[in-house]
Amino acid sequence: MKIDFGEWQIRSLHPADAPSLAKYANNRKIWINIWDRFPHPYTLQDAENWIQEAMESKPETIFAVASDTEVIGNIGLELKQDVQRRSAEVGYWLGEPFWGQGIATRALKMLTEYAFAEFDLARIYAEVFEWNPASCRVLEKAGFEYEGRMRKGATKDGQTIDMFLYSLTRD
Repeated sequence: MKIDFGEWQIRSLHPADAPSLAKYANNRKIWINIWDRFPHPYTLQDAENWIQEAMESKPETIFAVASDTEVIGNIGLELKQDVQRRSAEVGYWLGEPFWGQGIATRALKMLTEYAFAEFDLARIYAEVFEWNPASCRVLEKAGFEYEGRMRKGATKDGQTIDMFLYSLTRD
């Protein structure tokens, strides 16, 4: 899969992406804002393992955010099951040098358009740690609506914190 948006793209991950993925992912400022399954420090081996997982996932739901020359982040969906089978959780991160440029917002818009077109989804949602207002702004700019606060919804870096829930639904 490949979707271009200006000088950036969302595309499938490839083994050759491991060095740039590891370079940008090995950052505590990224780790502090995402799930614990994302290791820190983030090594080349971690990048290779993640790329292998992405390449084996069927359907494909884990993608690179990239320029023509390197991967600068990830974006993906976790398709839900059972009674939530028409829902997906979205997650994303960008390397710190690319923050504040609108890239995450544009990538999120492109991914949600793709997801609603390719999967039988009624809802895409995201959960954001309370200390990450930048991610809240990305979601809001991409059309997601704030649904509420999940009090004491996560424990990260030794702190139990609130989470904010955002969603976008298909009309």
